[in-house]
Amino acid sequence: MKEYNPRVVFIGCGNLSTHLSKALMNEGGCSIVQLYSRTVQSAATLSARLGDVPYTNEITELFEADLYICALKDSVIEEVLEKADIIRGKRIVHTAGSVSAEMLSRFTDEYGVFYPLQSFSKNKEVDFKKIPFFIEASSQTFREDLVTLATHISDKSYLLDSEKRKQIHLAAVFVSNFVNHLYAVGEKMMVEAGVPFEALLPLIEEVAEKVHTMSPVLAQTGPAVRRDKNVLSMHEAMLEEHPDWLQLYKQLTQSIQNMK
Repeated sequence: MKEYNPRVVFIGCGNLSTHLSKALMNEGGCSIVQLYSRTVQSAATLSARLGDVPYTNEITELFEADLYICALKDSVIEEVLEKADIIRGKRIVHTAGSVSAEMLSRFTDEYGVFYPLQSFSKNKEVDFKKIPFFIEASSQTFREDLVTLATHISDKSYLLDSEKRKQIHLAAVFVSNFVNHLYAVGEKMMVEAGVPFEALLPLIEEVAEKVHTMSPVLAQTGPAVRRDKNVLSMHEAMLEEHPDWLQLYKQLTQSIQNMK
């Protein structure tokens, strides 16, 4: 396998950068030469984790590098990069699931996407070997280099264009963000019943384990798929004091029944 061990500047020091920078430095063979964050504290915190990597909160003070990884909030990527003259003509990728790769074309001819499909929290370790990367690049050579970079830290990478990646990101919102919100609703219900949330964990783990070996459609259980009108009506009555949850319950019930 060809090698690609670039000198990297991270633009953004949030949750994703915290984990990705460490993985690229320790397993990816990359040199992290600088960190940028709009807030000094975020940059300083990540710098300490990486062994005192240089950092700045001035986008105009970026170092020369082989690769610039932009891991900013989607809505500010263009605004921040616009002020970074040094990136023009260099290799740049962003890590966003729902932003087109073409957005970077105004800054350089060598642009791409290096998107890890995972939810990141700064203080929760992740195993990058299990995290799939979705890759896009403006040239064959750059694409091959990004695949090589992903292979150093992950067992799975996929070449995917921006439109399909947006669909992947939307799917991820459903199975991660929305499901986690349902956990939060369930937690509040458990608290109201005087029972700790941890009592639900075996059920959560069983369902998560089940979809490793069967389609989620086939794994679906419960009163909605059984069309148990008595239970459904009872649940709806119980939720009348929580209209938002009641609306969720009705919509999800209908969606489950429509999918069957």
